Amino acid sequence: MLKVANLQAYYGKSHVLHGVEFQVGAGEIVSLLGRNGSGRSTTAKAIMGLVDCQGSLLWRGQEILGKKTFEIAQLGVGYVPESRDIFPELTVEQNMYLGQKNARKAGRWSFEDMYQMFPRLKERRHTPAGVLSGGEQQMLTLCRTLMGDPDLIIIDEPTEGLAPKIVELVAHYLKELRKRGLSVLLIEQKLTIAMDISDRCLVMGHGSVVFSGTPNALRLDQAVRKEWLEV
Repeated sequence: MLKVANLQAYYGKSHVLHGVEFQVGAGEIVSLLGRNGSGRSTTAKAIMGLVDCQGSLLWRGQEILGKKTFEIAQLGVGYVPESRDIFPELTVEQNMYLGQKNARKAGRWSFEDMYQMFPRLKERRHTPAGVLSGGEQQMLTLCRTLMGDPDLIIIDEPTEGLAPKIVELVAHYLKELRKRGLSVLLIEQKLTIAMDISDRCLVMGHGSVVFSGTPNALRLDQAVRKEWLEV
C-alpha cells in the first residue's frame, strides 16, 4: 500500500532523513523503532506532507510526495501525532465529528464502534476534551482519526506517558485495527509492545533505516539492539 523510497527530509538547512526506504502492506502492522532523534517522527511528518522532503512516497501506486496534508488524508492515510492536538474547548463527541471525512456518508467506523472500543469516552462524550487525562486524550485522538475512515493509520508514540493498563488497552486495539483490515505504521519506543503486535520491525538510526525484519529476527540480533535501541 505504502512504498517509501530514497526519502530525504530537511528542517531548513538541516538534513534529517537520509534515503529512508520501507513498505507497509495491506493489513500489516509495521513498527518504526529507534532512539529519540533517530528520524522516526520526521518520517511520519514527511509522509503526511508536513516537512520539506525529496524522494518518492507511493500510496497505492500514486505519488503523494508534494501533496498537501489534507489531500493525503483524503486519499486514506490517517495520522495520530504525538502531540495529540485535540480541540480542548470542544466536547469529546464534537472532536470525533471533526474527524469524519464525509458526514453524509457512513464509513467503516461509527460512534458506537468508538464507544465500544473505549467505554470511558462514552462516559465523557459531552465533556470538554481539554479536561481529559493524557490517556483519554490519546484514545480520543485515535478515535477522531478512525472516524476519517483511513486505510493506513500512522501513530506516533501512542503509549507515551500512559499507565501500564492503558498501554495494554492501546496495544489490544491496534491488533483490532489489523483485524478490520487497516494497515498501521507504529512509531514506538516501548520495544516490548512493538515486538508483541508487529508483523515487521524497522529500526532507525541517524535518519536511515538500519534494520528491517520480523520481531523474532530483531530479538535475535543483539548487535542491532545494543547499537541502536538500548540505552
